[in-house]
Amino acid sequence: MADLVLITGARAGAALDLARDFRMAGWQVHMADSSPARLARWSKAPHHVHRHAPPALDRAGFRRDMDALVARLQPALIVPCCEEVFHLAAWAEASGWHDRLFAPPLAVLRRLHDKLEFARLGAELGLPVPESLPFDPGQPPADPAEWVFKPRFSRFGGKTLVGPTPRQLARLGAVESWLAQRKARGIEHCFHAVAHQGEITAFAAYRSDWKLGGGASFAFTPVAGALADQLRQIAGTLARATSLTGQFACDAIVDADGQPWLIECNPRATSGVHLLAGGGALARTIAQREPVQTGASRLAYVGPVMLTYGLPMALRHRRLRHWRATMRQGRDVVGAPGDRLPALGALVDGLGFTLHGVRHGMSATTSTTRDIEWNGEELG
Repeated sequence: MADLVLITGARAGAALDLARDFRMAGWQVHMADSSPARLARWSKAPHHVHRHAPPALDRAGFRRDMDALVARLQPALIVPCCEEVFHLAAWAEASGWHDRLFAPPLAVLRRLHDKLEFARLGAELGLPVPESLPFDPGQPPADPAEWVFKPRFSRFGGKTLVGPTPRQLARLGAVESWLAQRKARGIEHCFHAVAHQGEITAFAAYRSDWKLGGGASFAFTPVAGALADQLRQIAGTLARATSLTGQFACDAIVDADGQPWLIECNPRATSGVHLLAGGGALARTIAQREPVQTGASRLAYVGPVMLTYGLPMALRHRRLRHWRATMRQGRDVVGAPGDRLPALGALVDGLGFTLHGVRHGMSATTSTTRDIEWNGEELG
């Protein structure tokens, strides 16, 4: 009988690509989410997609549902893909299945997720991190145009202020748990890594020419050569320093001299999964520590988003030739050959998140994590 893996955060394209990879590696794949997750539910990859209570809105219900799901399925491995990782890490040890959770302890997750603590960690390790300070609205920097202001716990860059005027900064009023970070100028790059006890076993670096307004990317171009080597060394330093086991990713600004400046970390699955998945290699490195020698050389994109947002963007900014080249040269990570229905599922999911955002007065992007996100509150 095949080993069983439970992949959570089924709403994410990264989770679906990971599910396909585990299936290619011979695993029976189950997925779970607190949203309908039609993207995964309409795919052939998972054996079943389970529903659980939303951890950010019903913590007790989430813990009850997860305990019942783990007891019933008896998964050999649990792989979180979204911000439910924080809630899982907080509960897994008390429930006795932390040894099956592919994620570090909550204390490590917190240090990486908190943007100010991550900057301090980077500085301690001698890594290139822009000057980062707690933001005090009563004593703002004299030159706010040279700084970036953002919540310490945030995602997608939705509230980030880049080089605001004093008047724009004053409109913030009294805010808690924000940081001010010296502005780094250059091109944003990202990396995604898998680690076991501080050793990197898979790594991919990439950049994106296609992004939503908040900064979320939907096309991913692999990066190789000296820059990828630099970023891998940074990933290795972080993994060793935290004895990390799990998936993690970082964003960096690469300046005109080719120097990457680390600006934040996401200690979970990210879009870099798409450059590592394929043929079961990513599943094997997660489950068996089998190293992935290189990331994929082919760019990847989220097909439904390329059509609904990318095409209008291309027409508006006269980038239609670039859009066509991306579609022609890349791989759609949602609507895979022989498994096209997830593309439709992603569109329906997207509409659901948009309507939910309208009802609650938030953006569609913010709506996608409202029920699972963690902003540093006590999870005991």
